[in-house]
Amino acid sequence: MTKLPLFCLALAAAVSASAGLQTGIEYGTAGGESLKLDAYVPDGPGPFPAVILVHGGGWTAGDKSGGPSRGYMAPMHDPLARGGFAWFSINYRLAPKFQYPACVEDVETAIRWVKAHAAEYHLDPARIALAGESAGGHLVALVGTRTTDATRVAAIVDFYGRHDMVGATRLGEKLPGNMGRLFGAETLDAATEARLREASPLDHVRPGLPPFLLVHGTADASVPYQHSVALEARLKLSGVPCDFMTIKDGTHGMINWGKFAPGYGDQVVAWLKKTLN
Repeated sequence: MTKLPLFCLALAAAVSASAGLQTGIEYGTAGGESLKLDAYVPDGPGPFPAVILVHGGGWTAGDKSGGPSRGYMAPMHDPLARGGFAWFSINYRLAPKFQYPACVEDVETAIRWVKAHAAEYHLDPARIALAGESAGGHLVALVGTRTTDATRVAAIVDFYGRHDMVGATRLGEKLPGNMGRLFGAETLDAATEARLREASPLDHVRPGLPPFLLVHGTADASVPYQHSVALEARLKLSGVPCDFMTIKDGTHGMINWGKFAPGYGDQVVAWLKKTLN
């Protein structure tokens, strides 16, 4: 029997150790919290393209695993795996215990961690994308529009994110939804309006950003479809590549989209392959 050199055995062990699904990996600590992610890496030597997944839940709930119903970003796990992608699904600090910008900082920390561990997980560091849904869609769009060299990714996939945090709210009016819990304010005053503008992806669009794919259902009653229409227009006006996938009659949450748009996940993966090529 031929014996392999020790360095070959070590390399094989490293490859097998990182292939498949690993859960509960710490990618950072902040505010006394251990920040965890789940990682899936295909079999083989790579280097693989990768997507960092950011769950929704109104900035106050949600989980990297998708929970018992396999909601949030979990419907994208299988399409990404079939497409030969690695994926990293993250938890982040939630409101009201942790207010803005904690959640944004955690997404940026995750990007830096995945880049730093690219060799360990057999990733191509030039082909890392960021994808999120609902509150996670807002976070990935915001991180994508305020990108720096350290946090820049090759593409952004934004599922039904909120892009204008002020919207139709007027000074003195109650903040809608969970935004009061995220920003620690019940009503809109001048100081809070400035913070909401700071947290609005629409206000940070500029030339030179990575390509965006916006995915939104026309029957979304939680985040109006117009949010993505407005962001598409602003991105294109700045010369940023942007594609828009409309899910006709799609409601809020991709977990129910199978009946509206079978194969939407594979279409997203096809866009990623084309964009990251």
